[in-house]
Amino acid sequence: MSFTVAIDGPAAAGKGTISRAVAEHFGFAHLDTGLLYRAVGARMLTGKEPVEAAQALTADDLGDPDALRTPDVAQAASRVAVIPEVRAALVDFQRAFARRAGGAVLDGRDIGTVICPDAEAKLFVTASAEVRASRRHKELLERGIASDYDTVLADVRERDARDANRATAPLLPAADAVIIDTSDLSIEEAVAKAIREIAAHRD
Repeated sequence: MSFTVAIDGPAAAGKGTISRAVAEHFGFAHLDTGLLYRAVGARMLTGKEPVEAAQALTADDLGDPDALRTPDVAQAASRVAVIPEVRAALVDFQRAFARRAGGAVLDGRDIGTVICPDAEAKLFVTASAEVRASRRHKELLERGIASDYDTVLADVRERDARDANRATAPLLPAADAVIIDTSDLSIEEAVAKAIREIAAHRD
């Protein structure tokens, strides 16, 4: 039996951490759909054409997530994500994953609105731009990547604007999504709230 959890939200809001914890709690499979766009973006940085890269994408391209989490790849991912043909090429991959037996959690930007509009549970995880930039800045420093808070904040705002204003699948909450603002929540509090909301949809 399938049960799909769609978790959307902007960069560094905590949706990845929440998604992984939720998947582990319920025993569901997890897909960070942002990695698909990062993988396409990484290929673009090596000179590949984005649409061709998306059409040829396989699970093997997601094998080293850390290599896909650099600032350059993040910006490239945001640029390829506005290309309708790239998004179309990745839709089937995501929808097949979502309906797998045993349940699935997908996190991204358009899961509840476009990829899985019929998902049994939908969450929209957000936080202020300043809080998200602080989290991303700290994460980059911990990984040994040189980082400046003001630059990270500018990048976050730039990505927000691009994600919200793109013509295809703009970032916005699904009408029936539960909003979780993690600005003033600990990881444990945010995860607990997400688990409660999803459990309510399983009853």
